[in-house]
Amino acid sequence: MTRAVSLLWKATIGFLLLVVLLFVATNFGLLGKMPSIEDLQNPSASLASEVYADDGTPMGKFYLEDRSPVGFKDISPYVIKALVATEDERFYDHSGIDGKSLLRAVKGVVTFDPAGGASTISQQLALNLFGGQRATNKLTRGVQKIKEWIIAVKLERNFTKDEIITYYLNTVAFGDNVYGIRNAARTFFQKEPDRLELTEAAVLVGMLKANTTYNPRRNPKAALDRRNTVLDQMVRNNFLSDADASKLKQEPIKLKYKKLDANSGIAPYFRENVVKDEVRKLLKDLVKSNGEKYDIYRDGLKIYTTINPHMQLYAEEAVAQNVAARQRVFKQYGFVKNGTVFNGRDKELEKFMKQSDRWRAQKEDGLTDEENRAVFNKPVQMKIFAWNAKRETDTTLSPLDSIKYLKTLLQSGFMAMEPQTGFVKAWVGGIDYKTFKIDHVNLNVKRQVGSTIKPMLYCQAIEEAGFSPETPLQNVQQNFPGYGLVPANGKGARGGSPPMAVALAQSLNGCAAYLMKQIGPQRFVDFLNRCQVQTKLDAYPSLALGSCDLSLYEMMWMYTMFPGRGFNTRPQFISRIEDRNGNIIVNVAPQIKEVISEVAAYNMCKMMGGAVKFGTATRMNAYGVKAEMGAKTGTTNDNTDAWFMVYTPELLTGTWVGCDENWIHFPSSSAEGYGGAAALPACGMFLQKVYNDRKLGYDNEAKFVKPAIDKNDINYDYFQNVNGPQSPDAEGEDMGNGNIDDYFGDGLDTNGLGQIGGESELPVNEQPKPNNKPKPDTGRKQDPADKAPKAVLQAPVRKN
Repeated sequence: MTRAVSLLWKATIGFLLLVVLLFVATNFGLLGKMPSIEDLQNPSASLASEVYADDGTPMGKFYLEDRSPVGFKDISPYVIKALVATEDERFYDHSGIDGKSLLRAVKGVVTFDPAGGASTISQQLALNLFGGQRATNKLTRGVQKIKEWIIAVKLERNFTKDEIITYYLNTVAFGDNVYGIRNAARTFFQKEPDRLELTEAAVLVGMLKANTTYNPRRNPKAALDRRNTVLDQMVRNNFLSDADASKLKQEPIKLKYKKLDANSGIAPYFRENVVKDEVRKLLKDLVKSNGEKYDIYRDGLKIYTTINPHMQLYAEEAVAQNVAARQRVFKQYGFVKNGTVFNGRDKELEKFMKQSDRWRAQKEDGLTDEENRAVFNKPVQMKIFAWNAKRETDTTLSPLDSIKYLKTLLQSGFMAMEPQTGFVKAWVGGIDYKTFKIDHVNLNVKRQVGSTIKPMLYCQAIEEAGFSPETPLQNVQQNFPGYGLVPANGKGARGGSPPMAVALAQSLNGCAAYLMKQIGPQRFVDFLNRCQVQTKLDAYPSLALGSCDLSLYEMMWMYTMFPGRGFNTRPQFISRIEDRNGNIIVNVAPQIKEVISEVAAYNMCKMMGGAVKFGTATRMNAYGVKAEMGAKTGTTNDNTDAWFMVYTPELLTGTWVGCDENWIHFPSSSAEGYGGAAALPACGMFLQKVYNDRKLGYDNEAKFVKPAIDKNDINYDYFQNVNGPQSPDAEGEDMGNGNIDDYFGDGLDTNGLGQIGGESELPVNEQPKPNNKPKPDTGRKQDPADKAPKAVLQAPVRKN
């Protein structure tokens, strides 16, 4: 008996020593890395980087785990009480390990009757921060549990209870790749966590037990039952009366689910195609205190952009309404309606099919090219882009027909900025980011610019060659040895000697060719380079007519020097970047360079104002913009590209409209594809909205500032013989306005604004009020392209 007792004591002491050794070994990292005190004080949980508009409105996020931190004072007390009542009743009484819950759990294991978990909030935090996923292997899970206990005790020693519960709520997963109470509140209820109501807090806390099972979006009944269980727990812990709980349990879950992703939020093209690259450039040479480089997906950066959310929405609405109405006209042409535009384009169609996700997926499934082609010719049900409020419709098409349909959709790019500061206020890269990822504003996406290049040539003539707005120009074809006649089409050079100001306002091609004869192609290229053109240009005489391909971004950059009083300002997207603790790590200053004199800039503003007063852009007068304007239309060969650039003393806007494939375009004889018809309305509608919104603070009476000296004392002519290969094609004749019926065709309602809004979604309290009421459904059967509203292309008609 004595020996048995002795052995029992030895076994007990040995077991206790083993447990102590196990804890010591674990604490010192012998059974796997343990966090240091510094690690505990600076947890490395991955945080989403957040993008903000110029007024602080959240625009979107970059993340691997959608997590955004929030302080204790910014969390609703209901969340705290619900969490404690449900997850850790004695949270404020223990020091990291709840002995009572632990004994209950051990008893449950012995009796095979589990009565609840033993993990405290501190232990769950330890697992969230440093443990990763809960291990399934029992031995590994045992070691993991010991680590949790040790870390939990250390957390309790180094942090207050409020700090621990805040850390926990900032790191816990709520499902749908949403982490932290702030993102959960925003995603499921569209509000900040300090504004959560009691029932909303109970729903979110209830999800912590199993965030998929109790997700109110996926399983509303299970989520409701779990919410009511949380309310019962709050009654049990005296946080809520039984009567109040009974009343609250009768309420349904009022979910307002909206998850920000790459396709949603504010300015998706801008965020995904511009901000990411710009942030990486700005952070390229910066390192954190630990010597590591910043990670846009993990480091919880706060990125403040120059975008104004209201102006962004106005821009998206203007682009949508303009392009939707233009599409209704475009689809009526026989070559689009009957598909003959694709005749002889088998190679292109094959390329489009092979570039699609469907083709690649079917290839991975083992289909041959021949089998793939057969599948692409079989009709299937699909969702496809359409010009309606949701920007999509259900239809039945063969995949090949869907490609043809999408390729005949007009695309557009739009940008608005302040020319003096460079701050970009609106950026619309296309008609729908979810469907079309090409950003038509981006530096790397270039189209032939047509007559929008002419102001640069006229400006150089004033600045360097002694010309003035009154100087007469020859409107005739010019012969360039080795290149031939420019313009090649004599229609654009009908003779006469109009003053320079008239020639620019009416976009006379012969006059532009005459100026190129005086300046010389290489000298013009050198001037464009000084004006910050980023694209390498060849010195062709046809540059005078815009034969080069440039991006809308570059055009905007160049045009800043006109309203910028001679200063060229780089478009700026980001104002500052902060780290996760709010410390400013990057402050971005405007990049400004003087490239022409103030006199030349003012002369150009006045001459380009002629386009609005009596030239190719007179339709701008109907949009109610009273501020002085300078403008230029652009229309390339065969109506392939339509451009419009317009500026006031405070704002510069530009837009392009066309199809992605340059062999799909309006008929060359049609006025509907001219810059003044296809592109101008977007800028007009945008500026109208901006100047009608007094909160934005732009002056609708602004005038261009006249310099003290209003004459240029440089006076000489320049001629340069050039020889070389055949010049590339330039644009056809840039037409004027014509009659309003030329632009809209039959059956288009040009009264009022269309119902298609922008892609960006502002917070509810930030939404501008709608301009009109929805129109009744006529019940007419429509195809996908005909889902467009009867949107305005014509400006509102002013009464006499």
